[in-house]
Amino acid sequence: MSPHIIDEALDLLCANYIFPEKAATAANAIRQRRAAGEYDGLDEETLAARLTADLAEVCADKHLRVRTREAALHDVLTRDELEAAYREGLRHANYGIARVERLDGNVGYLDLRQIADASVGGRAIAAAMELIVHTEALIIDLRKNRGGAPNGVTFWLSYLFRDDETHLNDIYDGPSGRTRQFWTLAHLPGERYPDRPVFVLTSDATFSAGEEFCYNLQALGRATLIGETTRGGAHPTEVFPITATVEITVPLARSVNPVTGGNWEGTGVVPDIAVPAAAAFDLAYGKALEHVLTTSAPAAVLAEAKAALAEAA
Repeated sequence: MSPHIIDEALDLLCANYIFPEKAATAANAIRQRRAAGEYDGLDEETLAARLTADLAEVCADKHLRVRTREAALHDVLTRDELEAAYREGLRHANYGIARVERLDGNVGYLDLRQIADASVGGRAIAAAMELIVHTEALIIDLRKNRGGAPNGVTFWLSYLFRDDETHLNDIYDGPSGRTRQFWTLAHLPGERYPDRPVFVLTSDATFSAGEEFCYNLQALGRATLIGETTRGGAHPTEVFPITATVEITVPLARSVNPVTGGNWEGTGVVPDIAVPAAAAFDLAYGKALEHVLTTSAPAAVLAEAKAALAEAA
């Protein structure tokens, strides 16, 4: 295995990581291991896994990783090529929206597997919200959500607040030294959903932007989180190609919540009601139905809610 991969990975790490001192310490440890021959004879996939594990020993950052690239990204080396591949992947994944449904009792359900960049997925997000905007309560399932774009989180969450006066999150960017504030948006394509209960389902696989979605709502008291503590990755990243088949993902920023002053890095987001992920939907749906029965919803909706509760009992 050529030392080029290790050298390039460490150069990119030291030039971009949000915590420069940790980057330098990790790079020195890996150079010592290389000098001791610990990486000799490893194929690309094994080397990538070893480097990721060794970086984690120092940095303990779940976003920091070296990995082999999926076949569709082989030979994609420029920023424009990466952006085009990202957009194409989002399109085929329906912009992260796996399922939108009106459940019995007029409860909305959104299954979100990824948080799309708002510039790419905005129309799909607006369409999904249009389908659930007249429900009595909303369940947002993030149990299989692996992350995405901070501005996508802002777009989704803006629907859950009345106006543009809610400060959602800040992100400190290491390379520029600037902090960007994220506030709810003044204009949205469609109606808002500011005044009805929201239940968010979590698992130990919920990650990154999916966690920001949870953390922001919890900090603002806007949703009830049900499920498992999330994975614990709060650092926005950039992907850097090393070769046509190997890349490194480097965190170059960190989230700072305006309410808590912190974030969920390393700890995850702790749910308000802790249950196994597999049980989270049933619990949330039951609570949503109980809420429906306290409203002045039409008789047909109340009958649906009673029947659904009875069936679940």
